Amino acid sequence: MPGLPAVRRSSWCRVFRPRPAATVRLVCFPHAGGAASAFHGWVDRVPPSVEVVAVQYAGRQDRGHEEPVGDLETMAALVAADLEPLFDRPVAFFGHSLGATIAFETARRLRPRFPTPLTRLVVSARKPPTEPQPRGYDFHRDEDIRRYLGRVGGRVPLVMENEELWAIAVPALRSDLLMAERYRYTDGVPLTCPVTIVAADDDHGIGLADMRGWSGYTIGAVDEHVVPGDHYYVDAPPEELFTVLGDVLGTR
Repeated sequence: MPGLPAVRRSSWCRVFRPRPAATVRLVCFPHAGGAASAFHGWVDRVPPSVEVVAVQYAGRQDRGHEEPVGDLETMAALVAADLEPLFDRPVAFFGHSLGATIAFETARRLRPRFPTPLTRLVVSARKPPTEPQPRGYDFHRDEDIRRYLGRVGGRVPLVMENEELWAIAVPALRSDLLMAERYRYTDGVPLTCPVTIVAADDDHGIGLADMRGWSGYTIGAVDEHVVPGDHYYVDAPPEELFTVLGDVLGTR
């Protein structure tokens, strides 16, 4: 969201409203084509004990002059390095759709410590890393990107209804979708933090049953939740989501 102040500004992190007394930081990873501003309003919906940190991918908004990162593992390594100063207090990750995979790979690259510096990984609307993501699309073609976006949600994203917005958004979106298509999980040790699974009840592409395999990627506890909405529910997140976050972050 252009013009919004970010007190802590780095290559990858945006804190729209700092909370020095916060007891936990919630680092949020946007979906494909998404940007940090998607989480700007969250600060008013989480308790004062939570500081919201939004990850800003290259190639959009205030980083629009940069080339998007085309390799998910490279992006995760860069984000992990940039997040290191934030671990002076407990940190949790929330990732939506492609953001869930990026959050997971970022968690795998955190400087090894025990206990884990990550208190929880919340994955939303995304299949586990080794399960095939949607195929049968050529994301070099605008028509296929539109078809994919229309399929995964019960409503058409606003960007598809406005050609001017589409022209601005599609380069980063295309890059993200191609990056997701190229991604292949590499075996490694599981996470040690708990994992929270969040599915939307009207998501046409990914339901709760599709997400249960995330339990195989951690030795920590796993809990699952269903919230109202379709695949794009984070555009207007329901109160049920913040109830879940409050419960799993221990801030209610």
